[in-house]
Amino acid sequence: MSVIDEIERELADATERLLATAARLTDEDLRAPSLLPGWTRGHVLTHVARNADSCVNLLTWARTGVRTPQYPSAAARAAGIEAGAARPAGEQVADLRDSAERFAAAVKGMPAAAWAAPVSAMTPPEHPAWYVPVRRLREIEVHHADLGAGYGWADWPETYVRRELHDTLRWLGGTCPVGVVVAREPETGVIAGVWTDLGDGPSVEGSPRELLAWLAGRTTGERLRLAPAGTLPGEDGALPGQVPDGSPPAAPPWPKSAPEGLPAEPPATWPPAR
Repeated sequence: MSVIDEIERELADATERLLATAARLTDEDLRAPSLLPGWTRGHVLTHVARNADSCVNLLTWARTGVRTPQYPSAAARAAGIEAGAARPAGEQVADLRDSAERFAAAVKGMPAAAWAAPVSAMTPPEHPAWYVPVRRLREIEVHHADLGAGYGWADWPETYVRRELHDTLRWLGGTCPVGVVVAREPETGVIAGVWTDLGDGPSVEGSPRELLAWLAGRTTGERLRLAPAGTLPGEDGALPGQVPDGSPPAAPPWPKSAPEGLPAEPPATWPPAR
């Protein structure tokens, strides 16, 4: 058992949820704006389909050793999305399903040794091939919410939220717009994680889900709580010196690749226990 098995199950479930949403959309719905500026829902669905094929390219690279870029170029990526965005709903759903099946088959066909092979997205760093399914899951979950069609960040599965929060903060490193992040369980108030030395900004506290939605640029972080830079939870677990009605800094760019320093071999689970 490895993280690949875990992600495969999550991917299958996430794909079915997305397909169920897409199947309810009409041609008119797909022409309507999504939550992403400048993109219709048709753009979003086409992007998710082409992303599946681009991830197949990366697994092909890992399996064969022949460099197969995720996309030929940024311009080719954009052109592919634009070319498919206006298609009828039925065609879009079929493409979404077929491309997802191609990716699932590519995952099934990977030799165990190939998961450690280094590949890269359009932006650095290189990462082992086992992280490609993790990136694919990110695309499905975030862009499903971007459709603005009933599924939102509040619906993201808990396992996805915790993994993605860990990886996003690791990916940002010293470029994060806040210095300390405190994730707190919404029901119990128990601290779920503390990340320090991230950047030069204030300390910020919130639920894992609210923090991830802000870091992914899907909310303004209005429900997060701020404290002066460098503030850590006290012995009682509280974050002292909170700023009333504070607003966190603007969210950083959404991760497009992988955090540095991933283990080469697929771990049993990801992220590792803190």
